[in-house]
Amino acid sequence: MPYIKNKLPDYPFASDMWDKIAADGRPIAVYGMGNGADKLFERLEKYGKRPDAVFASDGFVRGHSFRGYKVMSLSEVIAAFGDFIILLSFASGRSEVIEMIRELDGRFDMFVPDMPVTGDEYFDKEFYNENYEQILKAYAALSDEDSKSAFASIINYKLSGKLKYLFDCYSDTSDMYSLLREDIETAVDAGAYNGDTVRELIGYRPGVKKIYAIEPDSRNYKKLCKYVNEGDGACLIEPINAAAYSANLSGQFSGSGNRNSSISSTASHENRAENVALIRIDSISDKRIDYIKYDVEGAELDALEGSCGVIEKNHPDLLVSIYHRSEDIFKIVNYTSQKYPFYSLFIRRTLCFPAWEIALIAVTDKQIIK
Repeated sequence: MPYIKNKLPDYPFASDMWDKIAADGRPIAVYGMGNGADKLFERLEKYGKRPDAVFASDGFVRGHSFRGYKVMSLSEVIAAFGDFIILLSFASGRSEVIEMIRELDGRFDMFVPDMPVTGDEYFDKEFYNENYEQILKAYAALSDEDSKSAFASIINYKLSGKLKYLFDCYSDTSDMYSLLREDIETAVDAGAYNGDTVRELIGYRPGVKKIYAIEPDSRNYKKLCKYVNEGDGACLIEPINAAAYSANLSGQFSGSGNRNSSISSTASHENRAENVALIRIDSISDKRIDYIKYDVEGAELDALEGSCGVIEKNHPDLLVSIYHRSEDIFKIVNYTSQKYPFYSLFIRRTLCFPAWEIALIAVTDKQIIK
């Protein structure tokens, strides 16, 4: 997999993608609709900009509208404006979509804005400059050159909006598992969704004997239970309808039936709020835990804090999502490095856009690679 040696952007950083878009007089065409496009419209308002067109892939152009704009095809945008900027507003990890976007990026001046999955903090030049010391500290805490190259490439992408940096730093799933111990017997999957990552773990570690699968969304939990009930029983999977958190209490879960959901210890009226148990991973079992995966939609730090007992006792391998909040990529790295100095820390990500699917992998049985 490619890991191009990139360095961290200069400090202080003077001009990010938003500055370049604000200063450019060409028309702006937003590619895509939905929540991502809504966020993009709102973000552009801060810079006094308004899109000139919205377009979709040919198969999705049906004469409909979005936010008062007639949804156009790319050929219609070209005919109407000639020279223009494209702002991509959707995400994908599908290979055929990635190749289509790569080809489009070669033909047009395109930006792929990094918009936070959770929270309102954007990774712009002000954010970078304010947090530079913490970013530098996280970079230094990483244990191999591939991780440092990936970290620097992701930061460069966030500030520039340019896809080339995402193509500089990706792995396949087998590379990520190659960092994890071979003898995983008991695991916790925090954010088990419909069982996909449980299935993945069993595929790569067929010797696993028990998995505690934690999933708060009621619809996803039903799918998870269906998967468990249809299994061959070689691995004991215990579904838990709860959210991994820093304390055992009840809270609100704003669910959407997919991965774009969130939890809170206070009530929320966003999306489809439902009551859910919030649990510490420490409280799940008094047995040895060998591996914990965290993908909990922005509550990763809370879930880590709720695992401190088992981490201190068992030193399990960890795989932590660090892309939901703008600060995750350095804050979670620094938290793990400072609180658990016995870990070697690696960053890996699978190929997608924008910069999602970034994992911090913490292991105790790997030598630091110079």
